[in-house]
Amino acid sequence: MTSQDAAPTFRLAYVPGVTPGKWSRVWHARLPDVPLILDQVTAADAVAVVRDRGADAALLRLPIDRTGLHAIPLYTETTVLVVPKHHELTAATEVSEADLADTVLLHPHDDTLDWAEPPRVAAHRPDTTTDAVELVAAGVGLLVVPQSIARLHHRRDLTYRPVTFAPESRVALTWLEDETTDLMEQFIGIVRGRTVNSTRGRPRAQEKRSQPAARKAETSRSASRGRGARRGRPRHR
Repeated sequence: MTSQDAAPTFRLAYVPGVTPGKWSRVWHARLPDVPLILDQVTAADAVAVVRDRGADAALLRLPIDRTGLHAIPLYTETTVLVVPKHHELTAATEVSEADLADTVLLHPHDDTLDWAEPPRVAAHRPDTTTDAVELVAAGVGLLVVPQSIARLHHRRDLTYRPVTFAPESRVALTWLEDETTDLMEQFIGIVRGRTVNSTRGRPRAQEKRSQPAARKAETSRSASRGRGARRGRPRHR
């Protein structure tokens, strides 16, 4: 966030499982004088943090209420089933709904998958994904999550397999429609893979500084060509 009296910073919120490290490294290389502040927030709070201007932007999972917000989908995650390490489903390459048989799924209240209707859900809903993982380890049920969440909650007694029956998770960058600042443009350029020399990937101030320099260089080259042409003319006697 920026103010007239403070040095500029850029605050980025991100939800669990999303890893902004690669973009953070590019930011620090390109804008070493502008700190990038990373704040992990819950999936439930991510949109509110942006709307309340607690962050300049957020990396979160769709769908969200996009009213007043820009959102750029960045990538789609594989959805997986978390199971005990010695469960019979670990023999499968992919798990279908038919493979669940008499198994029930845990559906935590902080689930971010866009289910129309989860199949075979347990009557009790854990409050959090962390709680649900503990129940899977206890043999109470199985859990469907984005792959990055499964990795985040890695345990030696659990593993996971891709599923064919659940929604995929889309990760997006979102920010307020009326807050597309120069720094926001910089971060958009980074997540979209623009090079440092891309016009839209440079701060406007830098563009303004570079334009006079380019005109000065062109004027100098033109003058040099003119002198060369005069030196090369034959003298008339």
